[in-house]
Amino acid sequence: MKKILEYLLFPTVSINSKRLSKEISTKTIVITGASYGIGEALSLLFSNYKVHLVLIARTKEKLEEIAKKVTQNGSQCTIITADLYQETEVEKTIQFLNELPNGIDIFISNAGKSITRSLEKSLDRYHDFTRTNALNYLAPVQLLLAITPVLEKNKGKIINVSAINVLLLPAPKWAAYQASKTAFDQWFRTNLLEWKHMGIKGKTIYLPLVRTKMILPNENYTNYPAMLPQQAAIRIANLICSTKNHTSSWWSIFPRTGSFFGRYLWENVAFIHPKNK
Repeated sequence: MKKILEYLLFPTVSINSKRLSKEISTKTIVITGASYGIGEALSLLFSNYKVHLVLIARTKEKLEEIAKKVTQNGSQCTIITADLYQETEVEKTIQFLNELPNGIDIFISNAGKSITRSLEKSLDRYHDFTRTNALNYLAPVQLLLAITPVLEKNKGKIINVSAINVLLLPAPKWAAYQASKTAFDQWFRTNLLEWKHMGIKGKTIYLPLVRTKMILPNENYTNYPAMLPQQAAIRIANLICSTKNHTSSWWSIFPRTGSFFGRYLWENVAFIHPKNK
């Protein structure tokens, strides 16, 4: 049943290789959260198009492994080992990015932290909110503020890898994650017109659940239909080539419409079973 749902919810999409090659060939592409999941899938996909990839993540060994595959595919790769939870690490990353000889053509904000925990279990875990906010909101803001002049010079693109959650009503137990992702989404959309005036294109992809290691700790997701990282990577690649400013799954209109019209019902009827707190 799960396989059937995944086939219907996440139908196979293809890449126009000629068009993608025209968009990214010889370009410098920065990807945060590049060592696993969507970031890794993007790196391997783009490496077939003679690009310079700048990969940012915490795990040096994994980055080196991906860099080896990228160079084998004929592209150039630079790795930056950085913990974007730490402001000082973000500052070091900014210094490195601003010194790239050819600047930056495409910046993909992909790094993120997901957490689900009830309010009752969060009362003594303020650090859940500071860490989630640091990675999902403050780090990409700090990076983009610093590299906007570089992107303006190259008439570049910014891709915000977001989640469908930010377009829906807040869900119990998702306060830390949903608030931080929504904060960055609002900041990002607020700046779109100003970036456009600078010649920078900002685009957002609102992804559903993606089967990455980020969701593994939550056993509830075992039987949930989820998109594969490779499928997400193809959709991001297509967004780069598209004239659209944002994209989401074909079925997202239904929960979004339900969120718009069903707020009263949701807030007054929704509950959490005591066993699931």
